[in-house]
Amino acid sequence: MNDPSANDDHGRGDIPRPFVVPCRILTADAPWHWLRLGWSDLRQTPALSALFGSVIVLLSALVSGFAWSLGRFALLAALLSGFVYIAPLIGVGLYSVSRALLRGRQPRLSDSFAMARRVLGSAGIFALIQFVIVLVWSRSGMMLTAFFPAPEGDTHALMEFLLIGSAIGSVFAALTFATSAFSLPMIADHEVDMVTACLSSINAVLRNKLVMLEWALVICVLTAIGFASALVGLGVVMPWLAYATYHAYRETIDASTWPEA
Repeated sequence: MNDPSANDDHGRGDIPRPFVVPCRILTADAPWHWLRLGWSDLRQTPALSALFGSVIVLLSALVSGFAWSLGRFALLAALLSGFVYIAPLIGVGLYSVSRALLRGRQPRLSDSFAMARRVLGSAGIFALIQFVIVLVWSRSGMMLTAFFPAPEGDTHALMEFLLIGSAIGSVFAALTFATSAFSLPMIADHEVDMVTACLSSINAVLRNKLVMLEWALVICVLTAIGFASALVGLGVVMPWLAYATYHAYRETIDASTWPEA
């Protein structure tokens, strides 16, 4: 005889899920595979990628210009908070392109807007998390200057300041990268809350430390090239990295027990 309670659970779709979304163990060549897949997506959608790339270049130029002209921390913080909130929505819109291609559909701008609207709340939580990290990071730098001053001409004090500052900065940079590596594409692809997505991203990074360090270095180098080209290169680099990031998430995170968005 069938258990009625089991049927009831099945009918409600109540599937026990772990605290974090499971991840796979990656091989050393995984980042290069993601870049190849991302480049393929870029070549298949030149017009849509160029549109997103132009928006990214324009926003980057505006933020850089204001950051250069503003001297007061409060104004700069307000400006960056707006940019940190907009950037995840642009990223989600780009993930929508790779998602459509994987499903055999032609990517459309309207689909990117629809996905961005759907994850608006989660993107806001993500932006808040990132902004808090940036604020604490900035304040820690001010405290470091107060507690470890480097008088002019004191080489030992300067080296001590740089070493401690680099160590503190590395911790915050690692935390920022770990929380964002897979969280945004995860909420774009599945019905997962932002906290679970961030914790799952951190878990996946910790379980693949060397590969993710390699991936972080690749991102830094390509982004630096984009900035070195007077921001113009960001119009290609950022969509390329966004598509590659979506493929990285798909090959790293096993979210099969979570409902698709």
